[in-house]
Amino acid sequence: MGTYNAELSRDGPGVLLRDIERDDEQVAAVVAVIAATSPDILALQSIDWDYDGAALTALTDKLDRAGAPYPYRFFPPSNRGHDSGVDLDGDGRIGGPGDAWGFGEFTGQGAMAVLSRYPILTDRVQSHDDLLWKDLPGADLPEHPDGAPFPSARAQDVQRLSSSGHWAVPVELPGGSVLTILTFHAAPPVFDGPEDRNGRRNAGEIRFWQHWLNGDLGPSVNTRFVLAGDANQDPEEGEGRKEAIRSLLADPRFRDPKPASAGATHGMPGAEDPDETVIWDQVGRLRVDYVLPSSDLQVTDAGVYWPPPGDDGHEAAVTASRHRLVWVDLRIPKE
Repeated sequence: MGTYNAELSRDGPGVLLRDIERDDEQVAAVVAVIAATSPDILALQSIDWDYDGAALTALTDKLDRAGAPYPYRFFPPSNRGHDSGVDLDGDGRIGGPGDAWGFGEFTGQGAMAVLSRYPILTDRVQSHDDLLWKDLPGADLPEHPDGAPFPSARAQDVQRLSSSGHWAVPVELPGGSVLTILTFHAAPPVFDGPEDRNGRRNAGEIRFWQHWLNGDLGPSVNTRFVLAGDANQDPEEGEGRKEAIRSLLADPRFRDPKPASAGATHGMPGAEDPDETVIWDQVGRLRVDYVLPSSDLQVTDAGVYWPPPGDDGHEAAVTASRHRLVWVDLRIPKE
């Protein structure tokens, strides 16, 4: 099982498909990283959605030729770039990426997908993309200094929680057992003002999973699941409200295998965080990408694909994305 923010997002619709067909250097590096790790199931973030799924089909064709076939895919529209028709960011104007349900210049920019070697039970997928933020138990909504809703009561009445999506995707494994993939891509907890709209939303998107598992938001699952996605939050470093990610990692329903790499600490004397998964120019190295199996699953191995300089795969890893692919090997108990 793996998760990967591959940063396969471009400036306009159709551009990603063009780049895939032209053997763009970054696309080739993404293919090389996925082929090198070859997870049986992969949660993919930051890939541009299109109506026919042409970009994802072109990408998986390349993966197939590279020896990493994914015959089953889940790639519905997400909240990214989907215009709300309401001023959600409080800039006094309607329209633009900040007024989409999830930030995006066009519909589907930087969406999500699930790739699998095993059948995806699409008729049993639970999508919570349209859950209103205010309907999350204990919703921590932003306010103006006088306590009024930010940016307006109207905006909060329609604002969705998911900046991309919250999906529970059942996958049928060999032998007939089912593993449910819980996946999301939370908003970054920055790029806002003193109201901390993005910071609060990021925390809410992370908190969603515990509420869902509690049954607070309708039917859920209680066995054989894996949370795999980009939380855009490190439990110790960087911006944001740490309580949500710390609570998730400490939840006894999950195992945290703490996947690690040699590349995360290379060139950083005294560094003690080999589990970091991203490197941003202005922020540094953080752990923001997670694969958290349910506690009833056995972890046999885990890692972050971040080879140090000089090792095979290093150039592909750093060319493909600022994020690194995180993988966990699991043993599924017999039913």
